Amino acid sequence: MDDYLGFRLRRIQNRLSKDFAAAVAEHGLKQGLFSSLALISANPGTSQAFVSREVGLDKSATVAIVDELERRGWAERQASATDRRRHALFITPAGDAFLDQMFVILDRTEQKAVEQLSAAEFALLQELLDRIYVACVE
Repeated sequence: MDDYLGFRLRRIQNRLSKDFAAAVAEHGLKQGLFSSLALISANPGTSQAFVSREVGLDKSATVAIVDELERRGWAERQASATDRRRHALFITPAGDAFLDQMFVILDRTEQKAVEQLSAAEFALLQELLDRIYVACVE
């Protein structure tokens, strides 16, 4: 299996996800909540369809995630200025503060893995993973 990219990536992802989930267990984060909030923060006014595509969840799961983000006061839907059929998503100040906390925890949980690479190697890894991602979604 070591010859297969998906297997190698999944093995690392499983470990990092497990460590992060354990570190944030007290917050009761459901799968996709943190990454969805981070995407909304990085893309103010984005759509649920964008979040769904980027997180890799089906649209109904994304609706439930956005509902949960609103319930917790971390994000809000606003009517789109350009399309009455869709909502624009925005992070709230409480969501920003929570996201800052989560990124501190994420940095801590990934530290051991990232330390295995030099800054140049890490930058190269990010570039290569982005190229692979683009190839997979096109």
